[in-house]
Amino acid sequence: MAARPRPGPGKRRRPVQQQQEAAAAEEAERRLEELVFGGQAALLEELKPAQARHLGGTLLDDDSSDSEVENEARSSFPAAKKAAWVDEEDEVEELVDMTHRFRKNLLKSTAEKTLSVAKLQQRLKEQFQSAMGGPPSWAENTDKKRRKDKKDSDDEIDEDEDLLRRTGNFVSSSVALPKGLLQIKNCTNANHARPSEAKLTTTQFHPSAQVILTAGLDSSISLFQVDGKTNPKIQSVHLERFPVYKARFSADGEQVIATGLRNKMFYIYDMMAGKVIPVYNVRGLEERQVKKFEVSPDGLFLLLTGSSGYLHLLSMKTKELVDSMKINGQAIGATFSPDGSTIYTNSDEGEVYVWDVKSRKCLHRFIDEGCLKGTCIAVSRNGQYVACGSSSGVVNVYSRDTCLHQTNPRPVKAIMNLVTATTSLTFSPTTEILAIASNATDDAVKMIHIPSFTAFSNFPVLGRKIIRLAQEMDFSPRSGFFSIANNRGRALLYRVKHYTDF
Repeated sequence: MAARPRPGPGKRRRPVQQQQEAAAAEEAERRLEELVFGGQAALLEELKPAQARHLGGTLLDDDSSDSEVENEARSSFPAAKKAAWVDEEDEVEELVDMTHRFRKNLLKSTAEKTLSVAKLQQRLKEQFQSAMGGPPSWAENTDKKRRKDKKDSDDEIDEDEDLLRRTGNFVSSSVALPKGLLQIKNCTNANHARPSEAKLTTTQFHPSAQVILTAGLDSSISLFQVDGKTNPKIQSVHLERFPVYKARFSADGEQVIATGLRNKMFYIYDMMAGKVIPVYNVRGLEERQVKKFEVSPDGLFLLLTGSSGYLHLLSMKTKELVDSMKINGQAIGATFSPDGSTIYTNSDEGEVYVWDVKSRKCLHRFIDEGCLKGTCIAVSRNGQYVACGSSSGVVNVYSRDTCLHQTNPRPVKAIMNLVTATTSLTFSPTTEILAIASNATDDAVKMIHIPSFTAFSNFPVLGRKIIRLAQEMDFSPRSGFFSIANNRGRALLYRVKHYTDF
């Protein structure tokens, strides 16, 4: 008998054959469902020990100590099922070809031809952070807070807290510095890695980097990295037979200007080029010596305090004399306004002169109340206050508006915490602290709270005699650190805890 021909693609299958195929499919589906979804108590019992081994023994059979209700509730939950099959290709990590020209800059060595997707994502993240100058502080704060929240509690975080966590310091509120007690910590001396054997005349923080400058009568200029613990030395420059009277960073922080005790010349140390440049006779500058000076905040000018009441304005770029100004009596102290447009100068006759830098004309002058002889002067970083020190130790603080419009202005506050001549004044960058000092006696340093204009009672500590004849003071760019140069060659360093930044 000839074999029956198979039905072609266009022919219908017989009903009996279709029923047999459907039954076989249902049976296969039933068996697959039993394997995947269970359905038999014996199968569940077989899966239990395998599940326990898979979880590293974390499922403990301790039903004997549980109540019947708990056992019944536990048995009502479906047990975890074992996977019916495992695709080996899922375990293989996907590799990315790194020889493409758009990815070559991500390679760290020529041996790398391929990278996993996870490593490629990490390289891209590192490249982005490097281009942005490192991970932003708010991102680091966010990551730290996220880890802390996860460790402390797994509870849900409400919407406001979640917003604060994701944005970090951008939405945190600024708290004003309280008066009374100052949270301050004594740190390792800023120049601990290279203390001076002579009087230290200068201490100044770098305008942008976490670096401090010291200089003194040992004819040296030193730079230190400020960490509050070891403060490692970065560099020291010795100026032959040149005891430094004063040193200052340039406005951009790339140079250091230094003047001596008995010299007409001065030095400029170019830190970027590593060169010490002497500046000799400046044409038109008729001075026997150059000691006191100030750098304008905009970096355009160098203001020299001369003799016979003269003030000389030099160009920082060419080191040439631009113009000279003169006051009555001797010019004692001088300082720029924060924007560099105005110069304030006090005299030995108790007057203060206000000059316009652009026109070099005297805009106004006023009498410092009760002052017989001025000794120093400072302007707050926000331009709101002008502080004038005197030979009696009294420091008068004026509002800027009254200084510019009144001949006999009344001070906002007359600070009388010093009993010897005031020789150093400096405002914190936040204008919340005014530091005043006298180099005539030990521990003659006071920190004045603004706007209450009251002294912090816990600084300095009474009876300690730590601050020996303070010569100069300075705050770090964000008020986090405070330094005092003394006559024993030490740059004392303090951490002001209220401020979180350098």
